[in-house]
Amino acid sequence: MIRLNAATALVSVAALLAGCATTGTTGSSTSAGNDTPAPIRQGLDQDRRADPFPSTYRPLGSAPTAIVGATVFTGTGQRIDNGTVLLRDGKVERVEAGLAAPAGYQVIEAKGRYVTPGIIDSHSHLGVYPSPSVPALSDGNEITSPNTAQVWSEHSLWPQDEGFNTARAGGVTTLQILPGSANLFGGRSVTVRNVPSRTMQGMKMPGAPYGLKMACGENPSRVYGGRNQSPATGMGNVAGYRAAWINAANYARKWDDYRAKVEKGEKAEAPTRDLQLDTLAGVLRGEITVQNHCYRADEMAVMIDISKEFGYKINAFHHAVESYKIADILAREDICSAMWAGWWGFKMEALDGIEENPGLVHAAGACAVIHSDDDTLTQRLNQEAAVALSAARRAGLQISEADAIKWITANPARMLGILDQTGTLEPGKRADVVLWSANPFSVYARAERVFIDGATIYDRTDPRFQPQSDFQLGSEGR
Repeated sequence: MIRLNAATALVSVAALLAGCATTGTTGSSTSAGNDTPAPIRQGLDQDRRADPFPSTYRPLGSAPTAIVGATVFTGTGQRIDNGTVLLRDGKVERVEAGLAAPAGYQVIEAKGRYVTPGIIDSHSHLGVYPSPSVPALSDGNEITSPNTAQVWSEHSLWPQDEGFNTARAGGVTTLQILPGSANLFGGRSVTVRNVPSRTMQGMKMPGAPYGLKMACGENPSRVYGGRNQSPATGMGNVAGYRAAWINAANYARKWDDYRAKVEKGEKAEAPTRDLQLDTLAGVLRGEITVQNHCYRADEMAVMIDISKEFGYKINAFHHAVESYKIADILAREDICSAMWAGWWGFKMEALDGIEENPGLVHAAGACAVIHSDDDTLTQRLNQEAAVALSAARRAGLQISEADAIKWITANPARMLGILDQTGTLEPGKRADVVLWSANPFSVYARAERVFIDGATIYDRTDPRFQPQSDFQLGSEGR
């Protein structure tokens, strides 16, 4: 800690006030009488306000709660029979077998039932392709250029989408909302807490990094080739990625050079800010994760080579129906695969999709994730994980349920950069918890109660915790 004496403090205040007097100048101006660079005008330097749309999310109030007697899958690979899960102050306090509920805790008797971390859907378009599905609300794809890295999915997110409510009833507590896959660079993703909110900011997860949605394969070449423009082929796709990263590296260098001169007190002119290149440069600095739509194994290998050429990391390949073909490479490169179990053959690049894919990726030591990409499947991600687990076991792979639950909890948290906050039932982490009526790998299991930050956010038996959108009010059965 730096301590200032009174004289030093007065000098510091005077210097600060002098600096404030220059804030109305442009980035290329200097203070009168010297070469000290003036502060850049508000909005022209992304580092002045790294997140101009900050989260306003605040956890709901919660009481100390003890879930007693359940079978607990912690998301760390551990199964605890006759387990007690203690939730306090919005955090997981303790998880232990045979632990009695402390005095003053609300007790939920859960014998015969199961507890898991909250489900994390790592690939969702809820809010950007919301219900009701009408053209006026179809805001997920900025199909105007192969590179739209400047757009942010949060600016299309409609929090009133009924899909958030139905996903919550399926145990989903956190989602990554992505732009669509028409472009080489689709824009930024946002990670949200699955809570009712009037605004996007009220759902936005504090401390979660942004992601960059990229897409390889058929989608970009089909969309833009159909317009007789580049990219029209796979090689056009790759040329487009490389050209964009070259521009981003140059942009980042210009800002680095500018900041180095400012630090030395030299005269310097700030580069012109570019929203598209801000995002790409953020990836190169390691601040923004890469979420890459890619089906085929050979194309994933090419994308890995591009990432090495320009020095960034791929966090995950999405859809990734051929990950099993290069599972050893994905394990070596520490790249997650966000997959389905059952979607295959609906287009050429999905032809080799197999139900064993997640199990084979897991068995190779790579990071396997089950995702939805669908407003219906997100309600049943536990069942999709069960399909993949059953297929893996039929193929002779010995994978426990305690490990497989990671596919919808810990592993998606890992690929989104939020494993330090959620995804497992470990002391100190957010109390995102699902109480299931039966084994979550059973088709008969239902989420009975869902907690986000220790607060009940859904209760199958209590209408007070079953929120509805305006579009559902008055409909049959509502």
